[in-house]
Amino acid sequence: MKKKLSYFILFLLLNFGALALGSILMGGSPMENTWYQNLPKAPWTPPGYVFGVAWSSIMICFSLFMARLMTTNNWKLYLQIYVLQWFLNVTWNPFFFQFHLLVAALIVITSLLLVLIWLGLACHKRNKSSWNLLLLPYILWLFVAISLNAYPVFQ
Repeated sequence: MKKKLSYFILFLLLNFGALALGSILMGGSPMENTWYQNLPKAPWTPPGYVFGVAWSSIMICFSLFMARLMTTNNWKLYLQIYVLQWFLNVTWNPFFFQFHLLVAALIVITSLLLVLIWLGLACHKRNKSSWNLLLLPYILWLFVAISLNAYPVFQ
């Protein structure tokens, strides 16, 4: 139990650190970003506060999920997939908000979704348990995020 708690705290730090670093790399908040404010947005774009609530909830669930995986036999594989996920999560922000590379950002966020699906499938194959449901909020949110990223690309 103590080991899982330590892993949970570690992944909370890593996950919220990724969000913080991504925020720094995007060059200011979306509310201060004139380019983003003028960007055509999907009609289903949620209000700004929803993003903070969603990402906080997702990262708590994901931290629980990863802490559980670190106590399994295949933890090295899961950790490698996690590192790829972490990198993609952080790099989306500057591609989209700072460099305005909408297609590249769409590729990054779609890759992030595919990596998480890979992680989910790898876990399900080896560890069929309800713990895998903790990955679901992240995957579902990425479908929304991809649609929001794709909207101005295909306008």
